[in-house]
Amino acid sequence: MGLLDFLRPAAAQAAPAARAEPPVSASAETNVSSESQWNGFVVAGGQSKSGVRVNEKSALTIPATLQALRILTGVFAMTPLHFYQKSDRGRLSAEGNPAAVLFRLGPNSHQTAFAFFELLLADILLAGNFYGYISRDQRGEVKAVTRLKPGHCQPVEYFDRAEGTILFFDATLPDGSHERFPARDIFHVGGFSRDGIQGLNPVQYARDALGGAIATSDHASRFWNKGGRPSTVLTSANKIGPEDKGRIRKDWTQMYSGPDADMVAVLDQDLKAEFLTHDLKSNQFIETRQFQVVDLARIWGVPPHLIFDLSRATFGNIEQQSLEFVIYHLGPHYTRVAQAATKAFARAGFYFEHVTDALVKGDLKSRMEAYWLQRQMGMANGNELRSYENLPNIKGAAGTDYWMPANMQVAGKEHAQDSAGQSGDQT
Repeated sequence: MGLLDFLRPAAAQAAPAARAEPPVSASAETNVSSESQWNGFVVAGGQSKSGVRVNEKSALTIPATLQALRILTGVFAMTPLHFYQKSDRGRLSAEGNPAAVLFRLGPNSHQTAFAFFELLLADILLAGNFYGYISRDQRGEVKAVTRLKPGHCQPVEYFDRAEGTILFFDATLPDGSHERFPARDIFHVGGFSRDGIQGLNPVQYARDALGGAIATSDHASRFWNKGGRPSTVLTSANKIGPEDKGRIRKDWTQMYSGPDADMVAVLDQDLKAEFLTHDLKSNQFIETRQFQVVDLARIWGVPPHLIFDLSRATFGNIEQQSLEFVIYHLGPHYTRVAQAATKAFARAGFYFEHVTDALVKGDLKSRMEAYWLQRQMGMANGNELRSYENLPNIKGAAGTDYWMPANMQVAGKEHAQDSAGQSGDQT
C-alpha cells in the first residue's frame, strides 16, 4: 500500500463485494427454493376446536360468509381503477397506457375487468394473497395478467446489503410448468401481513370461529333431519340382550328417523319411548347463531346490516355505516391494489387510483344541493356536473363557463366593472 492509498477515502479503498444472487431458474442445489411448491403444494384447511375441519370450501358454506364475500368482492370490482399522470396542473388522465386499457377492458382473453377484480379480492380474503403472471410483448409492455391459483406461487427472499431484500417467485403456471421468476413477472397483492411479503390466511387464523359457526349449523341440520324431535330412549321392564338391543336400535332408526320421523311408532315387548328434552331457549341457540353472524362480520370486515343482520340497525345509522363501509372496510383494499398496480405497471410520475365517487353518492336532494354549491363557488361548470349524473354535455358557454359570485372578487385586485365605471365618471 502506497502513500496515496492512505489519502484515499476508506470507501474508495474497499473492493466492491461480489453479488451472489440466487439463480432465476429454480434448481435443487440452491438453498432458497420452496420445495413444497414443486411438490404440488395446495392451500389446506385446519382442524378447529369444534372438531370441524375448516378450509375455503367449508367456510363458504356459511351463509353469512358467502354474503360478506359477495358484497366485498362485488362492490370492489364495480369501482373503476383509473390511471393518472402527475403534473403542475394537477393530475391528468392517462387512460391510453397499455396497463390502464388492460384493467379497464379486461386483463386477459377470458375475463372482464369486473370478473378479474372480483377474483383478485376473493383470493386476498380467502387465501391472503393474489398472484398473477404478467405476459409482456417485445417492447416490455403488459399484454395480459393471468391469475395463479392459491398455493401455486411462493415468494423467495434474497437479501443484498447494497440493495436490501430482493424477491423472486417460485410459481407453477397454468400449463403445468414451474420455474423461478423475477418480481417483474409476477403481479402480487398481499393482504394483512406480519412479514411485509405474504399476507396472512384469514381462514386459517379464524378457523375456530368459522368452525363454531359450521358446527352450530350442522347441529341444527341434524336436529331437523330427525323431524325436530329430541333424542329418544327406549326402556323395558324385561331384560334385553346386547344383540336384541342392536336390532331394536337399528329398526327404530330405520323406521322413525329422517323424513319418516313423524310416523306413528308401534312398540312391542313392553317397550316404552321416552324423549330427552332439549331446551333451546335455555341453551340460547338462537342467540348463539345471531352472535356468530356479528362475529363473521368482524372477520370479513363488513357492517352487520350488509349481511342482513338488522338487529341493531336504524334508519339513522345505516347510511353512515354504508359510508364507513367504503372508507374503513374497502378503503385499505383499494389502496393496496392501486399501489401494487402502480409498482408493477406504472413509470415514474404515473399512478393508479380507484375512484369511489359513485359509492358515496347521497340521495337525490343531497346531491343536487352539493352540485348547486359547487356551481355557485366556481368549482365545477355545467358539463362537469352533468357528467356526475351520466348526462350529455351542453354545447357552448352554457356548459363550459365557470361562475363566480357577483359580490366576490380576488383579494387585492380591482374589479373590472368598477374600473370601467370610474373611468366613465371621469370623462
